[in-house]
Amino acid sequence: MPPDTMRAAVLYDVDDIRIEQRPVPELGAGELLVQTKASGICSGDVMTWYVRRKAPLVLGHEPAGVVAAIGAGAQARDEDGRAFGLGDRVFVHHHAPCFACRACDRGEFVQCATWRATKIDPGGIAEYFRVSRDNQRDTLRLPDSVPFVDASLVEPLACVVKSLRRGGAQPNDTVCIIGLGVMGLMHTLVARSLGARVLAADFLAARRALAESYGAIAFHPDDAAAVLSSGADVTICGPGTPRALQSALEATAPGGTVVMFAPLEPGTAMELDAQRFYFNDLRVVASYSCGPDDTRAALHLIEDGIVTAEKLGATIVTLDETPRAYRDLAEARIVKPIVTFA
Repeated sequence: MPPDTMRAAVLYDVDDIRIEQRPVPELGAGELLVQTKASGICSGDVMTWYVRRKAPLVLGHEPAGVVAAIGAGAQARDEDGRAFGLGDRVFVHHHAPCFACRACDRGEFVQCATWRATKIDPGGIAEYFRVSRDNQRDTLRLPDSVPFVDASLVEPLACVVKSLRRGGAQPNDTVCIIGLGVMGLMHTLVARSLGARVLAADFLAARRALAESYGAIAFHPDDAAAVLSSGADVTICGPGTPRALQSALEATAPGGTVVMFAPLEPGTAMELDAQRFYFNDLRVVASYSCGPDDTRAALHLIEDGIVTAEKLGATIVTLDETPRAYRDLAEARIVKPIVTFA
């Protein structure tokens, strides 16, 4: 039987993260209680303006774990109608769609009202979390061959899968990736697996070296003009800044696509060379989060060894080390922290 209380990492502000005792969530009919085994700290959660508006919150929306209890009164089932059972190894997406609205019919799952309303309770960096029946629509059983630290990458990797799909990346395309944090590195690995030529820009030499080990041509942003003389077919703009987005537009060849992977802070303005944008027939598309089709594709990539925690140079930490790992991620001392639980 699960205990009555648990420990969780609670963010009150970007410089105030506490490990606190919380009650274990109570279950409704057919709901799941998952014992967390691993959960990453998202790079989006170190964007000060973005996370402060959510605080206070239990950190973590990238969890993988084991079903520890099931609420009585109804059978817990996944999207395919299969029942979950105690001991199932699972990845749980913190949002899941209804599959019945116009947005879902069009495959625009992140625009579904149910997708936006769903969440895990209280968060992924806690010893246990509750999975509603709605969220079970994007809860995936994990193959025994996939370690929990790798399974915790399903959600961020699914965002990358969607990004490259929306950008229209094809084999033999030139894909330029601006910013080589963990999301940029995953873009590099997946684009290479598609057969694309990858150009990857970052200010930090260690991150460029990692991208080069994946087969990318890595460069310092100051050298962009020389490296990108012919432009990219698809450019992924990782940082949410006007400077980065402008660089992405300049890096893109006529007829190409810029993917805006991160949001700009509300109220941010930027200038656009409208003549170049128009006569070069450029496209700019946003790519926000991911849906069930993307999480399934991401799990296959992990199962095939295309993306793993080890390849990314992830830092594995304990729950008590979460505050320090959060600071290290915010200050670019590490690429990806993953919190593990016994």
